[in-house]
Amino acid sequence: MQAVKIVEHGDTDVIEYGDYPDPAVGRDEVLVDVKAAALNHLDVWVRRGLPTLDLELPHVPGSDAAGVVVETGKDVTRFAEGDRVAVSAGVNCGECEFCRDGDPTLCVNFHLLGEHVPGVHAEYAAVPADNLIAVPDRVDWSVAGSSCLVFQTAWRMLIDRAELEPGEKILVLGASGGVGHAAVQIADYVGAEVYATGSTRRKLEYAREHGADYVCNYETENFVEWVRSETDGRGVDVVVDYIAGGTWRDSIKSLAKNGRLVTCGGTAGPNPETDIPRIFWNQLQIIGSTMGTPGQVDDVMELVWDGTFEPSIRAELPMSQTARAHEIVEGRKGFGKVVVRPDSEL
Repeated sequence: MQAVKIVEHGDTDVIEYGDYPDPAVGRDEVLVDVKAAALNHLDVWVRRGLPTLDLELPHVPGSDAAGVVVETGKDVTRFAEGDRVAVSAGVNCGECEFCRDGDPTLCVNFHLLGEHVPGVHAEYAAVPADNLIAVPDRVDWSVAGSSCLVFQTAWRMLIDRAELEPGEKILVLGASGGVGHAAVQIADYVGAEVYATGSTRRKLEYAREHGADYVCNYETENFVEWVRSETDGRGVDVVVDYIAGGTWRDSIKSLAKNGRLVTCGGTAGPNPETDIPRIFWNQLQIIGSTMGTPGQVDDVMELVWDGTFEPSIRAELPMSQTARAHEIVEGRKGFGKVVVRPDSEL
């Protein structure tokens, strides 16, 4: 088969598309004929290399994809040949105390397809049956293949971890990013008052179109001063900050008393300066969140499938142009997911 391959860590010139061994299907796995896949910023980090990763190269990246079941392992009962499915990337052991307690995202061996093990940016992918969800016939492949990771991540952050309530004020940084544009829609769905930041007029227009009540261009305005002005000095109840780096201290400053900062990553740096006195004096909560449980995935993806939530897609490319897809993601121009399709599907 043909697959995207990272042959070494580095810039986009380390990405190849070519022959790769056909995947073997384990007894609890499903072989998926991939129709559409999508990039996340995670794919950029994996390509560059992370200190916690020791990958066997070449490595097939990709955590988002959708396609048709063509083969099932002997222990698989949930799916059959011809079923339409999408990939949910989080893999757990199913045996540790956290899995037994019902939250597999806390699994001591939790890992992601495409990051810690081979991913799904290929013509075919062998995926554990537990990592697949059914896709209705009416759903376009590009939507099915691009929405699962960001929407489950945002849903768990806001609904489960931050416990966002109707009427609360929430600030979403990077509202046109993958997780950001999902978080804006989910916060609006909950009935929160949504404050959103972006770097261009068009990105802010997009945020408004999808549920933001107030928007701020962080390139031209200090978002802490803007939040304080819009809330009469009070601040917001929840901040979604997956950027960190230079935003972290200002995110903390934007919170009202007893506010919650929830994060699922640090695209601008993993070790930002913080503000301990403000955290304890204002009794703030710093909340981490990773992916979603199977139940949370089902809940949010039903709302994607029925059109309540809408993934934005900025570009669709053949997998042979995955290097270009990485450049688009890194360049931060425009908004929405970049979809890649196997060349054989075009």
